[in-house]
Amino acid sequence: MMHPEVTMTDPLVGTWKLNVAASEFDVNHRPEAGTVVYEIDADGYYIKKAEGINENGEKCVERPERFTPDGKPHPVPDFPGLSYTVTRTDPSTIRGQVTRQDASVVGGSTSSVSPDGRTLTITNFGYDSQLRQFRMRTVWDREG
Repeated sequence: MMHPEVTMTDPLVGTWKLNVAASEFDVNHRPEAGTVVYEIDADGYYIKKAEGINENGEKCVERPERFTPDGKPHPVPDFPGLSYTVTRTDPSTIRGQVTRQDASVVGGSTSSVSPDGRTLTITNFGYDSQLRQFRMRTVWDREG
């Protein structure tokens, strides 16, 4: 059964290529290329898969994410004590936030698809795997 908040015509669903020239990167995160794919699984959850080329020319693949914009906290896999809450603020925008058990914010993102459906803008902030704080605004062009 499809989750009532998402449909197969969801504007986020699809394959997106990073527009490096239009993006604003953190000093410690300057990718040369990237692809992100959003799908919806049989349970109505988003599946996000991302990969790219980092500033050293090395291929990077992120762990797939599974989430739903139900406004409820869900545990972050492999990170005890952290939860991720996603909300849909309008038909083309979702917001996510990661918090600790004490409700302090670890990071978050806003993903918004343009009215023509051709551009995805993601703003995110938080801490990377080396515990460096970051803030970025990436722009993605729809493939196909």
